[in-house]
Amino acid sequence: MEDTNCYDKNFHVPVMMNEVLDSLKIKPDGVYVDLTFGGGGHSGAILKRLQTGHLYSFDQDADTLEYAEKLKSDNFTFVHANAIFLKRFLKYYGIEKVDGIFADLGVSSFQINTAQRGFSIRYEGPLDMRMNKNSRLTAKQILNSYSPNQMLHLFEDYGEISNARALTEIICKHRKIEKFETTQQLVDLINDSFNIGKSHINQYLAKVFQALRIEVNNELENLKKWLLQTTDLLNEGGRLVVLSYHSLEDRLVKTFIKNGNFLDQDNPFIITKSPFRALNNKPLTPSSDELVANPRSSSAKLRVAEKIS
Repeated sequence: MEDTNCYDKNFHVPVMMNEVLDSLKIKPDGVYVDLTFGGGGHSGAILKRLQTGHLYSFDQDADTLEYAEKLKSDNFTFVHANAIFLKRFLKYYGIEKVDGIFADLGVSSFQINTAQRGFSIRYEGPLDMRMNKNSRLTAKQILNSYSPNQMLHLFEDYGEISNARALTEIICKHRKIEKFETTQQLVDLINDSFNIGKSHINQYLAKVFQALRIEVNNELENLKKWLLQTTDLLNEGGRLVVLSYHSLEDRLVKTFIKNGNFLDQDNPFIITKSPFRALNNKPLTPSSDELVANPRSSSAKLRVAEKIS
């Protein structure tokens, strides 16, 4: 088993560590990119397999800086930036091609467990949800200012919520009386307004928070932007390895690997040849042992592709 004791357990327990490392097929002299550094779990393990190679790790969250400083190595460079600037920063460092690109699209345990970040349905905090605390849009602004149509769109498309229209109506009605400030206000409103059983309420709330988080951080568009950059960056035989946690992300990754772009979403009659070969037709999922040890890994799906042209 791979030694995974190179991460901060309070920040995030790395998901599917061994599967990720095996999928990257790491060469000791290769160049690799981790687009979601987080607490440094996956990055630290990748770094241990390098000898003369180099790892570039990206993260836009300022809270990750202190963890990046712990990985002191001549083979490691931390980039405090959003993954959409992947090509720009690699060019700055003189890198034209890499041997592997990895991304873990999940919210870290640290972000969820820090009430002030506003990601959790369990802890009361401000309705924030920004991955980059310098960004302007917050969940509070969405709930208090979005039009009914805008809100309906994000709950239907980003949360895949069946009663999105009813949810939008109660939110718009509530904000006329009292502006939204905290996560608990939203949780209480939903609990008081809908008769959702105890076994389903957390799942429902998670979908609502997911929709708001995706909108705040422009997550799906950003995912598309950096995926498109991997085509030019990966060497032939290089690996693209992506961990996703909900169907919207997984669908985009699957589409990109299959087509090399997202054109088919707009026009199904456009036929393209992908520069990638999927190495798993069905996504890999956590082992039963991992599910017991880390329940938050339960929704994880790992897709792996190899650059073929």
